[in-house]
Amino acid sequence: MRVFDIPLSDKEGEHEPYMTAYLQEPMPGDPEKKLPAVVVYPGGGYTHLAAHEAEPVAMAYSGYGFQTFVLYYSLAPYAYYPAQLLDGARAVSIIREHAEEWKVDPEKIAILGFSAGGHAAATLACLWDSPEVREAGIDPKEARPDACILGYSVITTKKGLCHEGSVENLLGDRIGELREAMALETRVTDDTPPVFLWHTAADAGVPVENSLMMAEALSAHKIPCELHVFPSGGHGLSLANRRVMQGHPERNITEVAKWLPLSADWLVRTFGLE
Repeated sequence: MRVFDIPLSDKEGEHEPYMTAYLQEPMPGDPEKKLPAVVVYPGGGYTHLAAHEAEPVAMAYSGYGFQTFVLYYSLAPYAYYPAQLLDGARAVSIIREHAEEWKVDPEKIAILGFSAGGHAAATLACLWDSPEVREAGIDPKEARPDACILGYSVITTKKGLCHEGSVENLLGDRIGELREAMALETRVTDDTPPVFLWHTAADAGVPVENSLMMAEALSAHKIPCELHVFPSGGHGLSLANRRVMQGHPERNITEVAKWLPLSADWLVRTFGLE
């Protein structure tokens, strides 16, 4: 496996966004075969990035036959919206640009986000064709993901249902101006890609209503959607297995861990890989 970092900014510094690639070597007997890809957005409330939602998830999808990437997107207080949208747009565009070299099928690129990272991923899924993307000089068609997976994701910005800290860290001083616009359940369009959602009913960090509202919006636009709500388990579960949740036995939840094979199977069907 080749592992290397890809800068997403011309600037240098520890707070600049970048992407780490985890690329499988060419298949024996079929060196030109291209694989579908998954870009992982870790959560962290838009102030940090949770390590247990980064590389372990990329490696898990690699085991299912995907080329994988982890997106280390812009964070407060160093950058605010639309920086995170543009980081994702650049990441997907770069993968398409290097699809031949990296053995990626350019028509089968999924994005996956957890918590606030899910909000960032859903923002790209909904707003890939927005003025912000065009004004940044990014071709929207190159930036559009082909599928989106959202785990216990922040979706709404409505008080009482949102994760208020994530909204404040995303929007900064523009929170009054942009709060309503960044309620993603209102930004779904007929061009939003298919979405897989999962959440736990007991999530006290990001209410399950976030995923339910997104599923309803997707249904209204007839966007293919699969939703799983698990009865137990809190927030920040990642793969919900013993390896990732060392020291947190209460988060080693066998039932919730089923989201990974369920989502991988969904991607196989969505991408027509069966």
